Amino acid sequence: MSRLKTILLYSVALVAFILFSELLIHVNLESSYQKLGRKDAIEQVSIYQAEATIVNGRIKGTISNPQEKPLKTHYLRFDFYSPRDVLMGTKYVDVSDLEEGETQDLEMYFKLENVDYYNISLANEKEETEIELLPHDLTRQQIFVATLFTFLIFW
Repeated sequence: MSRLKTILLYSVALVAFILFSELLIHVNLESSYQKLGRKDAIEQVSIYQAEATIVNGRIKGTISNPQEKPLKTHYLRFDFYSPRDVLMGTKYVDVSDLEEGETQDLEMYFKLENVDYYNISLANEKEETEIELLPHDLTRQQIFVATLFTFLIFW
């Protein structure tokens, strides 16, 4: 019976350690994001989250096409700049299918180093090569699995 209690105690301690490390990893990842600046005045694009780390970033918002001031272009051009005003990359968002009075959600994850601010402009055609977007942000399950594998490697 004493051996069973010891095994149970060790397994509870292991689960508590995994949960605690998962919490610390999540807090550390979220705290490494810094707010991005925006240097434009396009009223049709409302950004509620624009953050970046040293190596990647995310932008979330909505694009609206009001009847009073409709978008007359096919693309929104997102230019990402470093703190020294160097263009790091460009991404185009297609808004040609957006009808007047409609809104569209905007969610992009990018991998660019040392981004400080972004600029949104209107464009009728794509001019340059654009950056590849990351498909999505890491989910809690992916972070948990990566933490578990890292724990197993060091154990």
